[in-house]
Amino acid sequence: MESESLGTSRELKIQLPRNYEENTEKHYPLIVVFDGDYLFEVVAGNVDYYSYWEDMPEAIVVGVNQDDSRSEDCNISVEDYSPSKTGAQFYDFIENELLTFMSENYRSLNFRVAVGHGKTANFMNHFLFNTRPIFNAFVALSPSLSPNMEENLTRRLGLESDSKTFYYLSTAALDIKRNKKEIEALHTKISALENKNLLYAFDNFDDANHYSLAAQSIPKALQSIFLVFQPISKAEYKEHILTLETSPVDYLLEKYDTIETLFGIEKQILINDFRAIAAAIQKTKQFDYYKDLGKIARDQRPNTVLGSFFMARYFEEIGKPEKAMDIYRSAYTLEEVEGYTKDEMLERADEIKQEFGL
Repeated sequence: MESESLGTSRELKIQLPRNYEENTEKHYPLIVVFDGDYLFEVVAGNVDYYSYWEDMPEAIVVGVNQDDSRSEDCNISVEDYSPSKTGAQFYDFIENELLTFMSENYRSLNFRVAVGHGKTANFMNHFLFNTRPIFNAFVALSPSLSPNMEENLTRRLGLESDSKTFYYLSTAALDIKRNKKEIEALHTKISALENKNLLYAFDNFDDANHYSLAAQSIPKALQSIFLVFQPISKAEYKEHILTLETSPVDYLLEKYDTIETLFGIEKQILINDFRAIAAAIQKTKQFDYYKDLGKIARDQRPNTVLGSFFMARYFEEIGKPEKAMDIYRSAYTLEEVEGYTKDEMLERADEIKQEFGL
């Protein structure tokens, strides 16, 4: 793309989600990859893989090639260590040209992730110092920290704000010694912060160097940033859902409300997550919640047997077997869905009929 800020053109690499052309109404988070000449493929491959398995939303990935301009792009002032001269031009290019170009030409959402390595990982921190940062998440791979960055970054990440900030930081045993020492000191300070709107993750890899840590960091960073988007895991089920003193159905709704609030994505509740909440209801014997779960299932999956199954379970447990039997039978005209079958519904209806002589 041509850039007035840079006074020249800049090569970009862009990966669009699968079926982007078919899903014409769908919008996607934007991931901006600095050092796109070598880092783009690592990020793009992981984004495609994790979104395929629904561990993160589908996303648009754009890489900014910096092979011949990295030092100039990351130029900072020796006086106040802010972007200077060619660095200020590059900063303006990202903020005022690249993001505008992507939003005008592609269906990108306002949830944006920045990924950088070494010099660019340090440089991208400057975008965090805006009153309203243009990025929501930062993936800093072995940043080569400039003077005062440790102090300034810690102070900024400690400030409460209206929105959440995701920050991922990594180093490794064989990282550049200066980087590793300063990153570990930065990690100590960030870890001590008490900011409920800061979601921070850190990795120090035992078997990587400054360059190989990128391949290990990217999947860990994506999992950290999009943790709430992922299906309910065994750990989440055991540690958070089974220990609830409130409604597990409310927990489910809050999870998906958070996804919409953070990422701007209205995600349909997964069958896996319905199943997890139903298992918690059964295990804790809080059977009244089956009714609430059934209503949500009927709203989310109206043409399937899912809502009928939960409603029938509710009436079974409150001592209304005839009502439960009728619901099981009426579900025969609906569609099966991921393990919830018509045969099972009819079998349950027959069992009730035999047990109660209906």
